[in-house]
Amino acid sequence: MAKLRVSYEYSEAEDKSIRLGLFLIVCGILSLFILCFCWLSPTLQSLQSKPANCTVISVRRLDESFECVFTCGTDCKGTSQYPCLQIFVNNSESSSVALLHIDEQQLLLNPKCSYVPKCERDNQKMKDDVLKMQNYWIEDGSNQSSFPCFFNPQRRPDDVLWQRTHDASVLLHCVLWPMVSLLVGTLIVLLTVCARSLAVRAEAIQKRKFS
Repeated sequence: MAKLRVSYEYSEAEDKSIRLGLFLIVCGILSLFILCFCWLSPTLQSLQSKPANCTVISVRRLDESFECVFTCGTDCKGTSQYPCLQIFVNNSESSSVALLHIDEQQLLLNPKCSYVPKCERDNQKMKDDVLKMQNYWIEDGSNQSSFPCFFNPQRRPDDVLWQRTHDASVLLHCVLWPMVSLLVGTLIVLLTVCARSLAVRAEAIQKRKFS
């Protein structure tokens, strides 16, 4: 009895489904690496900061000014200067005086200053912005007995953060969306292959009945 031969070639629609699934798998893997490199490492470092209680000790503005680079278009670029605001606090975790920073990004921009204003063409506008922040901490911050802050004794023992730039939700997004893309792509490929395999088996059984 001759052996029945059944075509295993995929149709155009099935071929497109497999390509789509493979595309989603590749995108999921690449985005997982990219997001982990860009967001996961900074987030883990941010979450290493321990919660603490800080109390304002002194607020002062230095005579020294710092430069920043502003852009106002494709061919518009220049430098401005802003005054340096320093807010010293007492850290409950180490019982020592530390320099307060708004968040990790401003700490990296200028570790000598507590607040780095948005760089503008107008120096006076940045000066007013720093003065506004200074008045806030003198009038409101100094009146608070304590406020939450974050302290990392291993990386920055002399600095504390007022806010975290990243939180645990960033970890969720770094892993969730690449995994969703990876799982959806894998599911599309498996369903397409299984559907084709079932169709081939059904075709073989049908041919056996009529042979």
